[in-house]
Amino acid sequence: MVARVLVVEDAEAIRTAVGIALEEAGCEVLTRADGETLERDLAAFRPDLVLLDVMLPGRDGFALLEVVREVSNAGIVLLTARDAVEDRLHGLRTGADDYVVKPFVLAELIARVEAVLRRMGRLRTVLEIGDLAIDVEASSVTRNGKQLDLTATELKLLSFLAGRRDKVVGKAQILAAVWGYDDYAANLVEVHVSALRRKLGTPPLLHTIRGAGYILRAPS
Repeated sequence: MVARVLVVEDAEAIRTAVGIALEEAGCEVLTRADGETLERDLAAFRPDLVLLDVMLPGRDGFALLEVVREVSNAGIVLLTARDAVEDRLHGLRTGADDYVVKPFVLAELIARVEAVLRRMGRLRTVLEIGDLAIDVEASSVTRNGKQLDLTATELKLLSFLAGRRDKVVGKAQILAAVWGYDDYAANLVEVHVSALRRKLGTPPLLHTIRGAGYILRAPS
């Protein structure tokens, strides 16, 4: 699922950097220096999220926020150099989903945008290892385009291993993350790893590292 993000920011350097970062994160991006065409952009581009600078020429970000809320259910993240508590509260009370104060780190801004999109169900986390694709939100796993029938526990185990791809994970770590056990349960991990490995098929993705644990990695 590709999220559409409309960026309204008058500072060209910030607008360009944010646009590039969002595109690299997999979003479709439209950038504007002001809100003069906002209504038209909302109708034509239909953004999933609007990134609004508060201090804009013409209508400011707070005024544009109200316009967005009247005609769209897009998420809204405000950008501003005004860090007063009253300004932040005003933005949130009038419908903003988040508020980022300048100067900001691009990685943090992208993480905030993704968090809002994910809460709205408009961004899916898909983990890919070779031809294996794990859609976390949809609880769907495919390999080479073919749907795999996994139990809830197998899906949780696979997602945990995929989040640590190319790293050896011990049995105690797996037990704590997947089952929440403090004590070691003999053969529990081995049984589920064996079943999961069988369902993943060939070439093998899930490997046993003798005396250390397991590793999920793409075929070499």
